[in-house]
Amino acid sequence: MDTSFIVILIVIILALGFDFINGFHDTANAIATSVSTRALKPRTAILMAAFMNFLGAMLFTGVAKTIGGSVANPADLDNGLEILIATLLAAIIWNLITWWIGIPSSSSHALIGALAGAVYVGAGSDKVNWSGFKTIIEGLVLSPLIAFAIGYVVMTILKWIFASRSPHTVNKGFRTMQIVTAALQSFTHGTNDAQKAMGIITFALVTAKYQTEMEVPVWVKIAAATAMALGTSIGGWKIIKTMGTKIFKIEPINGFAADISAASVIFSATWLHLPVSTTHAITSAILGVGSAKRFSAVKWGLAGRIVIAWVITIPIVAVLAGLIFMILF
Repeated sequence: MDTSFIVILIVIILALGFDFINGFHDTANAIATSVSTRALKPRTAILMAAFMNFLGAMLFTGVAKTIGGSVANPADLDNGLEILIATLLAAIIWNLITWWIGIPSSSSHALIGALAGAVYVGAGSDKVNWSGFKTIIEGLVLSPLIAFAIGYVVMTILKWIFASRSPHTVNKGFRTMQIVTAALQSFTHGTNDAQKAMGIITFALVTAKYQTEMEVPVWVKIAAATAMALGTSIGGWKIIKTMGTKIFKIEPINGFAADISAASVIFSATWLHLPVSTTHAITSAILGVGSAKRFSAVKWGLAGRIVIAWVITIPIVAVLAGLIFMILF
């Protein structure tokens, strides 16, 4: 059997493995608020999220093209498949570590940082598309700030509208509406996050000369969407607990505000073909909503630890990917 075929098969398996882990690592964020407020039972929420993730992943490809071509040009890399193996191993290791300790870190940061680090070590600094890398980082940095602001504004408006209503009546109505926003949140997650594995697989296909353009084949869409849906079906209970209960006590009106705010940011980024961190968007929206509800209600110590995990992810996975490349190749 051709060696290059075996190597590309390894890349595809690792990419789908990353997507599977992304499913239970990041999709937990999408349903955390609806589960914590008991708008949805955990099993129902997970099955719905799996289906909506699959649907979202099948309908869009713009982010995949950005991931596959903005950090480096696969056609310029003689050892592109080996670089992708190091990238995926580093991103998977970091995702598993942060999942194990219950910190909602970003799979997007992990993948982008690892790819840049592996290309830098495996092919040299001149092979990294620094302008494309910078554009992606800007999107990753700005999206949580925008999500925080939108969450704060949305919650402030809802407080003003429903100030004279009974909290019990308000929360009963919003608990039902959370079912819709949780589905929307899961759909937007699929439109952005599942495409990252699609982009890596397409990158590998171009590198190995199986195709010449960064167009995502249908079978890649189906495989990535299925892997993420299966990962989602397992659930990430540690992260659901952190997101849904430990940042601040979320009520249905807060969960609705956070979900609609984060979903609007994620889908806008998908429309612009920008990979963003769904984890960052959702967490920041929750922080913004909590601040609008009552600033002192937010557990800022935990929020600070989450932010630290965000900041250190890219440099850590970049170094890890570089080390893995040197060790293996």
